[in-house]
Amino acid sequence: MKPFLLGLTGSIGMGKSATAALFAAEGVPVWDADAAVHRLYGVGGAAVVPLAEICPDALRDGQIDRGALKAWMRADPTALSQIERLVHPLVAADRLAFIDREHAADLIVLDVPLLFETGTDAMMDANLVVSAPADVQRARVMARPGMTEALFETIRSKQMADCAKRARADFIIETHSPQGAAKAVRAVIDRIRKAQHA
Repeated sequence: MKPFLLGLTGSIGMGKSATAALFAAEGVPVWDADAAVHRLYGVGGAAVVPLAEICPDALRDGQIDRGALKAWMRADPTALSQIERLVHPLVAADRLAFIDREHAADLIVLDVPLLFETGTDAMMDANLVVSAPADVQRARVMARPGMTEALFETIRSKQMADCAKRARADFIIETHSPQGAAKAVRAVIDRIRKAQHA
């Protein structure tokens, strides 16, 4: 039986990483898109050579400097699409390799920040959105080092609205309290496993 693929997403400050960690604590294999990008950009990563070819300034000590990529994106409106064209297929390959490695699991969680925006939700068996009230989201994000209102608004403007994500979700987990989120994660796992064995 192939693993059940659960897509996990949520806007900035909604508690997505904490929720992914709760699934991992329950023994569910979790693939993290952001961690995959870090691997691809790191020494020996598959994105290093192709990105250095299109943006030589980004190559520092055998790895990709994200700050240099951001500077290029600010200076060149075509930079982001060039980067995405190179990196998205590498991220997809990393995800498929993870699914392949974990093929014996009954459930795999795939943590993808832009799950709906990139159409990755289509490959999942179900999708879960992590959510919190707007004031809680703002307080969490503004507490991060180096965060400004302007930066928060820029990040939020690039993400699908929370209400639109919730409308497309098969499961929604509210992250008001760690205990409530942990209980909700266990309930989702139980529901998926019961349905698989029905």
